[in-house]
Amino acid sequence: MKTRGGSSRAAGDLADPTDGGLPPDRTPAILEAAKEVASLLKGGGHPFALAGGVAVYAHGGPGTLQHDVDFCVLPEDIGAVTATLEAAGLEVVEPPEDWLLKTRSQGQEVDLIFRPARVPVTRELLDRAEVLSVESVWMPVLAVTDLLVGRLLAFSEHYCDFGAVLPIARTLREKIDWARVRRECGAEPMPAAFLYLLERLNVIEPEETGDGDRT
Repeated sequence: MKTRGGSSRAAGDLADPTDGGLPPDRTPAILEAAKEVASLLKGGGHPFALAGGVAVYAHGGPGTLQHDVDFCVLPEDIGAVTATLEAAGLEVVEPPEDWLLKTRSQGQEVDLIFRPARVPVTRELLDRAEVLSVESVWMPVLAVTDLLVGRLLAFSEHYCDFGAVLPIARTLREKIDWARVRRECGAEPMPAAFLYLLERLNVIEPEETGDGDRT
């Protein structure tokens, strides 16, 4: 199948000067990649869950995709997952990072993550996933609370992009267990600052103590 990831573009794909030179919408190709790899993982009987921006999209979050596809898989299944994908003709490579593997589908990068935010993927994490339809293909998708917790725990003094996470918190706030987010992230300075920002923006209610005072 011809992909959209080539170095040359047809005349119709060139940036329109009236749209500020924005890149072409990669959403359809990214979704096709998610569907193909998910179908292979399902066919191989491997526990997994869709993660990252495509998972946010599947839950009804911000709808333009410009990055890769992420799946969470169990560390002990890496060998079997690799064998399944390679048997289907997908090349699996091991990057310098020691927490994921990479492949490509439909011209798009696909990350197979087994240790996000310094903590290995567990069956409990995958069991909390919600089965959703992604462009008519049903697949397990990480729970919204787990998606947000993972993003907040990735914050550090060197990377702290509140702007990338704020639309997710706004759009999906009713599906998020904020008490659990506070328990798992609130002791870290960067996530705590983000939660305070959400309070000031009236996205979430301030945390209260038993006597009604804010902590």
